Amino acid sequence: MSTRTRTGNPAATLIAVVADIAALILGLWILFYLLDANQGNALVDFVKEAARFLAGWSHDLFSFDKQWMNVVFGYGLPAVVYLMVGHALAGAARRH
Repeated sequence: MSTRTRTGNPAATLIAVVADIAALILGLWILFYLLDANQGNALVDFVKEAARFLAGWSHDLFSFDKQWMNVVFGYGLPAVVYLMVGHALAGAARRH
């Protein structure tokens, strides 16, 4: 039974947490959009604007006929990229 812990490098932990938060915001916006959340709500508006900022590089990358597909792929791809790149960088930081 392994007793290994992840308390090694605080920079690696920070990188992973930032990547997780970015992906969480993007995923939350997708969920809010699909559930037709109230756009006038302050939380929904904050999440929408934060997600728009985080996914700025992927806007109009895909062009589907259905708007919901544009949202899912336009915000889902950056979420996956942030998770993959962030955790790869965190893993590299832990090794050094």
